[in-house]
Amino acid sequence: MALPIGVMSVFAALVVWACLAVYAVMRGKFLPALLFGAVLMLYLNLGYVIYGPAAAIANFVGIYDVLINLGLTDPATANAVLTCPDNSCSVWGDTYTNHPAWGVAFYDRFANGPEMRSALLLGHVICNSIVFVLMHVQMFFPGGTGRNHALIGRISFAVLTLGVGCAVILAAQHGSVGEYGGTMSSMGFFSMSVFVYATAVMGVLAIRRKDTSGHRIWMWRFVGSMWGSFWLFRIMLFVIDPLFRDIEALAIQICIWGSAPAGILIAEIVRRKVDAKYAGIPHAAE
Repeated sequence: MALPIGVMSVFAALVVWACLAVYAVMRGKFLPALLFGAVLMLYLNLGYVIYGPAAAIANFVGIYDVLINLGLTDPATANAVLTCPDNSCSVWGDTYTNHPAWGVAFYDRFANGPEMRSALLLGHVICNSIVFVLMHVQMFFPGGTGRNHALIGRISFAVLTLGVGCAVILAAQHGSVGEYGGTMSSMGFFSMSVFVYATAVMGVLAIRRKDTSGHRIWMWRFVGSMWGSFWLFRIMLFVIDPLFRDIEALAIQICIWGSAPAGILIAEIVRRKVDAKYAGIPHAAE
């Protein structure tokens, strides 16, 4: 059995990341885990730019093939599992011939779809990757001056607008894709875009009112929405996809609708804990 290097490298990285997460919880030092997550995001998304959407999607589907096939005895009764022509939608060759139905549709839409669709996907991936990196710069390395922070913020918001715009156009095309959930998937991805963009807009409006406290709160929520829509979406899908493989599109629908608000909720809980931790620390007199 030939092991796909791309998939195995992701699994190895996830093991390292899990160790960093345990270290973060035990020692209270979350920055290494957060930065590793950002680097791993770049590693995954660079594949779309270097190899093209079809090849990157085949590698992505290969990650989910492992669990979706675990314990799968009768593919005919699994409504959320499909095969694809020549098994081209995955990098596993003949090892796995059954794949998540959403993955088969995902691959087909960009391997056999119009070039404009692939261009929109690349625009979304590139723009959101840039914003994902810059938001961590804003949180942890603000540059030492308010001017630098404001400049990076303006760049981030402009790039985010392009990325979300591409995502909305792509989501509008999902109505006929039953493997995603049809119209419900379009509405779900619209809601995800709203959560991401609205939190960013609220943060911008707050700082324009000179409300630095409100700006900070909304930017925490924005970061949560970005982490939710990217990483929480993928991790949730990896875990629950095998659990609901008998029900078409249920797993991906849960992730589409739930990942961004869950990310915001987690970020809000963490922010309040951080604020409570430092609330009682006395500051030096100026």
